Amino acid sequence: MPRIALLEEAVINKIAAGEVVERPSLVVKELVENAIDAGADIITIEIKDGGFQLIRVTDNGYGIEAEEVRNAFLRHATSKIRYAEDLQTVESLGFRGEALSSIAAVSQTEVITKTKEKLMGVRYVIEGGREQRMEAIGCPEGTTFLVRNLFFNTPARRKFMKTPQTEAGYIGDMIQYLALSHENICFKYIHNGQLKLQTSGNGNRKEAIYSIFGRDIAGNLCLVEEVQAIKDGFLHITGFCGKPVITRGNRNLEIYFVNGRYIKNNVITEAIEDAYRPYMMTRKYPFTALYLELPLYLVDINVHPSKLEAQFGNREAIYQLVEHAISHALSKKELIPEVFVEKKHSLEVFQEQKLMEEKQDIGILSEKDSFSDRSFFDGVPFIKEESETVALKPYQEELFEMPFLCKEAKKQHKIIGQLFSTYWLIEFHDKLFILDQHAAHEKVLYERNLAAFYKKEKLYSQLLIVPVIVSLSMTEQQILKENLSFLQKFGFEIEPFGGNEYAIHAVPADMMDLADQELFLEFLQALIKGQKTPEFILEKMAMISCKGAVKGKRELKKEEVIALLDELLTLKQPYHCPHGRPTIISISKYEIEKKFKRIV
Repeated sequence: MPRIALLEEAVINKIAAGEVVERPSLVVKELVENAIDAGADIITIEIKDGGFQLIRVTDNGYGIEAEEVRNAFLRHATSKIRYAEDLQTVESLGFRGEALSSIAAVSQTEVITKTKEKLMGVRYVIEGGREQRMEAIGCPEGTTFLVRNLFFNTPARRKFMKTPQTEAGYIGDMIQYLALSHENICFKYIHNGQLKLQTSGNGNRKEAIYSIFGRDIAGNLCLVEEVQAIKDGFLHITGFCGKPVITRGNRNLEIYFVNGRYIKNNVITEAIEDAYRPYMMTRKYPFTALYLELPLYLVDINVHPSKLEAQFGNREAIYQLVEHAISHALSKKELIPEVFVEKKHSLEVFQEQKLMEEKQDIGILSEKDSFSDRSFFDGVPFIKEESETVALKPYQEELFEMPFLCKEAKKQHKIIGQLFSTYWLIEFHDKLFILDQHAAHEKVLYERNLAAFYKKEKLYSQLLIVPVIVSLSMTEQQILKENLSFLQKFGFEIEPFGGNEYAIHAVPADMMDLADQELFLEFLQALIKGQKTPEFILEKMAMISCKGAVKGKRELKKEEVIALLDELLTLKQPYHCPHGRPTIISISKYEIEKKFKRIV
């Protein structure tokens, strides 16, 4: 029988490293967070071979006292906490004291550091958890960590890593999150000798977004800000959410921070996506850069070694805060997409005037913006700014332009006519608006049906001249009996016909094309799977509205379009159909005149 024995310290450190140092990106995260906690405002990250060959993190922070350097590499050595109770109030990004010992256990690590008060710094080398040398060295104030040959002594772990290119992508993402949450720090990221990212560190969040994601995203943002009182304090959210024109096929751009820390949390993700549900097509996800400030006692980020997950003490309040703040931000904007005849100039065109116009257009141009401070790197322009930014052209237009969908504007609509028996052309001020008659009518029906359903009113039914007979299994019959009133609210009328057969006498209004039992059986199968959820209701309402809406290729009268516009005016969010497609798009007179060469 095997005997129980205590593990050696080196083995313990390697096991711990497996929890904390899952991949190179987490090494970068730990080292950069240490630099932030040390008060640095300039941080440079350089990697080679996806971080396996080299990770170098240099900062201008406080530095480490020479006599404390060895202690920094001991397990559970930290300056952030002293007692278990401190975990409830810790505000720094790192605090456990596991990171450096774990990193050193599976790499060849070197640290060069100096505090402000000392004339000389110190160089400390530790490989595989074993000290190699410690010596005095001349160096600037701050700290540089060099991590070489990551996982050199744990080849099995290295084997399960992804390619260097993929791992470098994870590192790039991590640096983006850190840069977005610390806009007052200048970040510089170099991969295999190429500069990939640089931020100014001037404290402007919108410029940080511009530096990382470019004009297309930075120019299509809605400001988010809301405060909610709770029993022992306040919940505060600020930041930006993207207009619905910014979508991705995954959640990578749903970015949010809690008390300055990038995390992932199902409550916040659900709140974001619920707020965007009326605006997005299915399986499309928005851009957000949200900053939540919560009382420390409500947040537990000690639930995972990488501290990328969090649990909340008041989930409902946090959900309501996020969902309401985003919904409010989106509802204040007229979200009609504008079409450009010609693609706008790219960020690779380094013409000074055009760059100045770009910065001006998205409201991040400083009063003292100077071309002499500009450097160019990796195909992306970078401007260092020292003064507060001023909001310019987009915000002025949004403040002073009359929305297309309002009662005052409707008096000035000039309906030109119908295009392709589907789209209506409407002139208003210096823009041409194009209305999709099907999408617009679908949205009106959807809002009308949904309002009736939640008021516990029955949707309109349409009687069938000849009832549709369906045969149901025993399970289906039982589900039907349990959910008969639910189905009746949607407009179905059904009764036993004898044996296993049932007669459908009525279906939701304007659903005659589905009188062949297709929709009813789809409802029944969903109920068998227990899908009587708000999402299910919204999905089916969207289907009913889509089937009932006026189709394309059908000629409408001008009076019918006027009536449709009147109904759109009554909706809180008339800009997208239930599936996320736009009901209206626009093109400016300026863009049309450019195409006809009236403007060069």
